[in-house]
Amino acid sequence: MHSLRSRIAVMTVVMILISVTAVTTVSVLFIRRSEHFDSEQLLLLLCETGRSNLNYYFDGVQKSVGKIASFVVNDLEDTGPEDLSSHVERVRRVFDEQAHRTSGVLTYYYRIDPAVSDTEKGFWYTNLDGSEFVYHEVTDITRYDTDDTSRLVWFTVPKSTGKPVWLSPYITDNLDIRVISYNVPIYWNRTFLGVVGIEIDYSSMASQVESIRLYKNGYAFLCDAEGKLIFHPRIDVTRMTPETVPQVPEGLLSSSTFITYSYEGESKEAAWLQLSNGMRLIVSVPIVETEGDWARLVIQICGISLIILISLCLFTLLYTGHITRPLQQLTEAAGQLDRGNYDVDLDYDADDEVGRLTRTFRDLSAHMKSHIQELKKRATIDALTSVKNKGAFSTDLELLEKHVAQNKSPGFAMGVFDCDNLKMINDQFGHEKGDLFLKTSCQMICQVFKHSPVYRIGGDEFVVILRDHDYDHREELENLFRRRIREACTSTSRIWEQPRISVGIAEYDPAVDRSASETLRRADRIMYADKRQHKGSQKP
Repeated sequence: MHSLRSRIAVMTVVMILISVTAVTTVSVLFIRRSEHFDSEQLLLLLCETGRSNLNYYFDGVQKSVGKIASFVVNDLEDTGPEDLSSHVERVRRVFDEQAHRTSGVLTYYYRIDPAVSDTEKGFWYTNLDGSEFVYHEVTDITRYDTDDTSRLVWFTVPKSTGKPVWLSPYITDNLDIRVISYNVPIYWNRTFLGVVGIEIDYSSMASQVESIRLYKNGYAFLCDAEGKLIFHPRIDVTRMTPETVPQVPEGLLSSSTFITYSYEGESKEAAWLQLSNGMRLIVSVPIVETEGDWARLVIQICGISLIILISLCLFTLLYTGHITRPLQQLTEAAGQLDRGNYDVDLDYDADDEVGRLTRTFRDLSAHMKSHIQELKKRATIDALTSVKNKGAFSTDLELLEKHVAQNKSPGFAMGVFDCDNLKMINDQFGHEKGDLFLKTSCQMICQVFKHSPVYRIGGDEFVVILRDHDYDHREELENLFRRRIREACTSTSRIWEQPRISVGIAEYDPAVDRSASETLRRADRIMYADKRQHKGSQKP
């Protein structure tokens, strides 16, 4: 212990012990803070995604009813009392066209106040099976007190408020179906005339909210601005009366986006955002689940730190003196590398074992940094066309397969595109022109199907998953695509600038396809049929 070597070894061990303990403590605190931040951001991301999906649903209904209300007001300017029936017929025709273009409409109606006309009642159309709107006998408003807003809410509430209004879920008259409706009061010569409105199925909204999941026991639910529960995946509010529907815990009505609260003795954290119809979307998860990941990381870091500590102590007992300093540098660099920082600074460059180890470590860090950056770049993006690559398509297709298996996938279609003449262009004009041909073809696909993800899954093959807008307009987009191809092919004599593309688009049909892959195969067969037709139509 009195030797210089022993004292240096003891001092070094103590310093290493202090250093590793400090790094571990700081790492634990940093991880705890980072994990808390990450869990909040994940909650907010899910909440924003859910709000976007629901608002798209609600905004479509609100815009449609708004357009109809504007048409009604304008049409009433030229309508006399004796022309009320013809006015209602004109509104019916316009409303029918608008309802067919609006997603999720269950019923639509234009009801006339009996106080204005005892002969013209308006109309009510329903689409209960999702196939076509049919006329339904209207509710007899004269049986109700239209000043009582607790009954016939779709009529009495907008009449009472005089403003457009989203109503909380209710059981619609005569259909015994829980719906949500948006209604606009109509005035004629400053007198209340009636109401135009659309009802959407409560279950469609509920399924979208129920699909939001986080960890094992995280979920999403809806409440109104006063905190009364509207939908909860674990509480069936549809079987409750308005008086017995529970309130959310008081803490969830905070103005802060992120909330910590307790429910049935369990601590939870949540994020909430307001929807365009005034409801609150809340995503909640037990705190014990968000802390699980960081707790495991702390244990791992402590274990790794212990291994490093023991190793360094043994190493220090064997090698002291001038080797101490470079080893400390290596230890610090290892910690940085473990935390993902590959910009290490090692200045020890002697021609000995430690020097060679230092240079190797430095080269490895630079190589890992370059390799990781390249992997991130190549992970999902095709280098030539900058669209998604085959790996990204495999991941998205697997996710789509799961949705199809769970019957949670909305309508979609698969488009397969094959660039004709690529081999001929490569052989005759070189691969540089072949690459220009592929880029031109890809740009054409992206420009037409601009709302859908595009993937390059082979040398000259692309795939598009059509959803939402592109799915609804797939036929006209396909026609537009073919027309664009013809125009582009006739606008230049340079064959590598002529995007000759065979295309096949197949709609997912649950009666035919057991999976999204089968839809893809049908689209592929259609594409090959299109390719054969192109070859058959070419002049020899």
